[in-house]
Amino acid sequence: MNAPLARLAPAVSDDDFSRFRDFFYRRTGIMFADNKRYFVDKRLQERMLTSGQRDFRIYFNMMRFQASGQEFQDLVNLMTVNETYFYREEYQFRCLVESILPEVARRKARGEPVRIWSVPCATGEEPYSIAFQLLDNWPEVDRHDVEIVASDIDTNVLAQARRGFYGERAVQHVPVETLRRFTRRTRDGYEVIPAIRDSIAFERVNLSDPLSTRQFRGFDVVFCRNLLIYFDEASRRDAAQTIYEALVPGGFVCLGHSESMSRISSLFAIRKFAEAIVYQKPADAEE
Repeated sequence: MNAPLARLAPAVSDDDFSRFRDFFYRRTGIMFADNKRYFVDKRLQERMLTSGQRDFRIYFNMMRFQASGQEFQDLVNLMTVNETYFYREEYQFRCLVESILPEVARRKARGEPVRIWSVPCATGEEPYSIAFQLLDNWPEVDRHDVEIVASDIDTNVLAQARRGFYGERAVQHVPVETLRRFTRRTRDGYEVIPAIRDSIAFERVNLSDPLSTRQFRGFDVVFCRNLLIYFDEASRRDAAQTIYEALVPGGFVCLGHSESMSRISSLFAIRKFAEAIVYQKPADAEE
C-alpha cells in the first residue's frame, strides 16, 4: 500500500476481519486464511474509501443490505483471483476431444446438443480453449450442435471474456495456425473472432448459491478447475453436489491437477483415460 493510502486507510480490526471473512464465506464458499489478512484488509479499505465510509460497521451494514447488491459484487470482483491462460493443463483438452466427447456423442439422439460448462471461466481463456480444441481436433464437431456456457462470480472478468482480447502471454501455448484461424492480430495482442465469441454464453454464477445455479442443468461435461482449492471441506461438498445436479447421467467433470473429487464426494466414479483422470456421474443416476 502506498504511503498516502496507508495514512488515509480506515481501520479494520481483528473482529472486523473475522466478521467479514465469515460473511464472505457464507455467501461465496471462499474462506480466507489468517495469512490472507493483508490481502483482505487492503481490498476492504479500498472499497470503504471509494464508497466514502471510514467506519467498518457502517460500511459493512451498507454492503450487506444494499438493495442492488452492487457493493458486494464490487468486493467479490476485488477478492477473487483470476489469472489464467490458453491451453492451461492442455492434456485435459486432449482428453475431451479424444476420449470424453466420442463417448458423449454415442449417447446422443439425433439433433440433441452436446453441452459443456466452464466454471469459473475467469477472463475466458478456458472456454475459448475448449472451442479452439473442438474446432481443431474433434472430427465430429460439424455433426453436432455444441453449446458452451462459461460462468464466473466476477462480473469484471466476464466483461473481459466477452470482449475476447488477450496479450501475448495469454496465448503463448496456442499453435500459430490456430491463432491465425481463430483470432485477429491487434496492436496489443489478439482478438478472438466474432464467430467464436458469439457462440459462447457468458453468465454470472455463484457456485455456492442454489438460486444462482438452479438454471445450470443438462450438461455433458463440466470444467471446474482450480476453484475448489479455495473452498473449505463443507463448501467443496456443496460444490460437488451442484456439479452433480448440473450433469446429465454419464456426464463428466474435469478438475484441476491438484484437486481430487474422490476426497470430496462419493457421488462420482473415477474414469482413467489415456490422456487424463476425470470423474463421471453414474450413467444410471436419476436426473
